[in-house]
Amino acid sequence: MLKTRFTEEFGVEHPIVQGGMMWVGRAELAAAVSEAGGLGIITALTQPTPEALSAEIARVRERTDKPFGVNLTLTVSINPPPYEEYRHAIIDAGVPIVETAGSNPQVHVEHFKQHGIKVIHKCTSVRHAVKAQSLGVDALSIDGFECAGHPGEDDVPGLVLIPAAADRITLPILASGGFADGRGLAAALALGADGINMGTRFMCTVESPIHQRIKEQIVTATERDTQLVFRQLRNTLRTAKNPVSTEVVEILARGGTFADVQELVAGTRGRKVYENGDPDAGIWTVGMVQGLIHDIPTAGDLVRRIAAEAETVLRRSVALIPDPVPAEVR
Repeated sequence: MLKTRFTEEFGVEHPIVQGGMMWVGRAELAAAVSEAGGLGIITALTQPTPEALSAEIARVRERTDKPFGVNLTLTVSINPPPYEEYRHAIIDAGVPIVETAGSNPQVHVEHFKQHGIKVIHKCTSVRHAVKAQSLGVDALSIDGFECAGHPGEDDVPGLVLIPAAADRITLPILASGGFADGRGLAAALALGADGINMGTRFMCTVESPIHQRIKEQIVTATERDTQLVFRQLRNTLRTAKNPVSTEVVEILARGGTFADVQELVAGTRGRKVYENGDPDAGIWTVGMVQGLIHDIPTAGDLVRRIAAEAETVLRRSVALIPDPVPAEVR
């Protein structure tokens, strides 16, 4: 069994986290990951109200007594969600772990820490990780350029970003973006991380609440079948490559503004992709790692398989080092 700072400090068996995903991070998936010894996370803003989030947290607890978390992604918008109310719902429910992402989480971190809640903050750069560490978070999830969703604007892949962060960070680090199997977990540990955070890989599990046709499309897709949109707006988003994402890229490349693509990128359209199974109904996020996904197992089997594969890879790597010759033989 792999023991790292993350497993020790967060009370989980395997250093494998199912990160928060809009419309995907629901009770069935999170509970299955946690029950298998990983850390499952439900997504707060997938729930339409703080009251609905409280009910979703209760649904997780009906399925597992293992540690789990809630993702709270912070965005800057004209009409932001009632973050304070969602935060209170998390605190009142006694959730042990929160994953924050997006804008500066300082206010939320302070409140969560006052109630003994551990905070994992997701970053896409070393400088942001250093800042988050200074705010008192308990761990950092470092997202490389390969990731689904927002990879930041620096375009630094995980092979460079993870060890660069490890050189500057003293907290446990989760490597995120591009991980799907035990080889990836072993590599992350070798680069200085204490575990991995996966999104796309957990989309392709039995308990994932997205349409079967979308899971099957991810299985058949390659690492080249994603698209970066909003580059001109400095708000880059990695999505599945489809006619909608291609049209968005073309409009913005011609000098268009967000208003010109707003209807195309509406969140309601992306949600319908997951619900109805039409991969061309809107834009939806998926990582380059889809090229490494070849099946749709249960979440529990996936967690256990990745952990076992990583142990095998690490043992094989150690075997490459010859035993030192005893001094009396030399």
